[in-house]
Amino acid sequence: MQLLEKKKKKVVINITSLIDVLFLLLIFFMVSSTFLEQPGMKLELPETKSNAPEKIENFILEMTPDGVINLNGEPVQLETLEDKFKEMLPEVQEKSLVLKADKSVPHGSVVKVMDLAKLSGLEKIVIATKVQQED
Repeated sequence: MQLLEKKKKKVVINITSLIDVLFLLLIFFMVSSTFLEQPGMKLELPETKSNAPEKIENFILEMTPDGVINLNGEPVQLETLEDKFKEMLPEVQEKSLVLKADKSVPHGSVVKVMDLAKLSGLEKIVIATKVQQED
């Protein structure tokens, strides 16, 4: 007497859709993750050859080579500049500063003013330039 053996069926799990879902999740987390920023100041420097001026009337700071600093036309000392920014900041809508520094002003002074502006809560610093005339 011959016994019939039952053939065992192989269990197959279809993982194609699982792999698709895993790749989609991987792409989603890669795109939505945040990256660490290096410390520093973000500046939006205007082009010097284009003629696209920005009109910002909130804070205009002028620096002369002899050390005079004017904020909106009023003379200000460097030591009281941060307090002046904080005092005027709640009254303005756009928290930005236009920095007009003469080209012979020491670089350290300009960086110090930019740092004080950033510490006081200003979000945008625009460095004013003169449009270059083509010969």
